[in-house]
Amino acid sequence: MSVKDMIKKSVLESAMYNQSLTSGTYVTIVVDMIIALIIGYIIYRIYKRFFTGVVYSRTFAVTLIGMCALTCMVTLAISTNIVISLGMVGALSIVRYRTAIKEPLDIMYLFWAITEGITIGASMYILAAVGMLVMLVIIIGMSRMKEKNNAYVMVVHFNGDSVRESILNELSSYVHAVKSTIERDDSTELTVQIDMKKDDGLTAKIKALKGVSDVTMVQYNGDYHG
Repeated sequence: MSVKDMIKKSVLESAMYNQSLTSGTYVTIVVDMIIALIIGYIIYRIYKRFFTGVVYSRTFAVTLIGMCALTCMVTLAISTNIVISLGMVGALSIVRYRTAIKEPLDIMYLFWAITEGITIGASMYILAAVGMLVMLVIIIGMSRMKEKNNAYVMVVHFNGDSVRESILNELSSYVHAVKSTIERDDSTELTVQIDMKKDDGLTAKIKALKGVSDVTMVQYNGDYHG
């Protein structure tokens, strides 16, 4: 008998390959899947409660529940049968995801749901519970550590080069940075980032300058891309 035949025979005749599902196995599967759904729903509610992004996506939030349940199911299959585990490794290795995640914190929630599903599928309930508590403490702590946002973006449309100097003179008492200047045929668009606690009349002062057609002031979070 060749080595190849010996390996083939050892796998086919192994208990892992011919494993029969007992009543205890069925109970474990049902319990783990129910717990995974509950944990996934809790993560979904936490994500919805503490979401601070620009646009809330309910589709992504519901995906967290499914992701937790699916990874639990995969872990259960891998842990019970060596042949299925090898097949799943090969099948999942060819899957490619193209959906772009816009909010960085969404990645944390996604991996949170995946890791919870894996630990529950491995019946490591204590680890799953500890992970839930740790992540909840982190999220609550991050929500309470709100930084004061003093950043504003001002967009000014004006005519004439001398007006630009007048605008910059008005901004000289503030910490500011010119982000972009767009020259058009009959006007100029100036975008400036300004650090200040609130609009203390600066918009009205610049709007009153001769040659300024309009002024837009926007408070923003995050980095400016221009």
